Amino acid sequence: MPPARILVAYASKRGSTAEVAGAIARVLSADGHRIDLRSAAEVDDLDSYAGVVLGGSIYVGRWHPDALDFLELHSDGLTELPVAIFAMGPRSLSDIEVAQSRAQLDSSLAKVPDVTPATVAIFGGVVDPTKLRCPFNRLPASDARDWAAIRAWAAEASRLFAAQAVPL
Repeated sequence: MPPARILVAYASKRGSTAEVAGAIARVLSADGHRIDLRSAAEVDDLDSYAGVVLGGSIYVGRWHPDALDFLELHSDGLTELPVAIFAMGPRSLSDIEVAQSRAQLDSSLAKVPDVTPATVAIFGGVVDPTKLRCPFNRLPASDARDWAAIRAWAAEASRLFAAQAVPL
């Protein structure tokens, strides 16, 4: 039986979410899945996929609009597939900041109630003041991505896809 084909789609403003999506894709690929890594805005249909990972950055309290547009556009197809969703946002991994980012993501997911992700994760974000406009360019630089946690979540998603997805 051929391996499942999994879409890893991302909505990234400054590139750190795309980097995380790439790391997730590498874990899934190492586990034997066939992977398409694409910007969420470039995905036309889900017909050839047995599962979907969707990630988006959170900026100023909102999940990236391309991630939400992806959910809305593909909601019918996503109800038939195992779905794993992640968001990048908090500047630190403090319980308060992670909870705030989770609430922001949950608010976006509530707009597409037919899509029920099998797993959801919040990962720390990146602040690179050299890429930001005033007043955000005054923030201290930070990178709160926990690569071990990202890889562990990707392995969890991989097991989910292996158990639920029918290879296409």
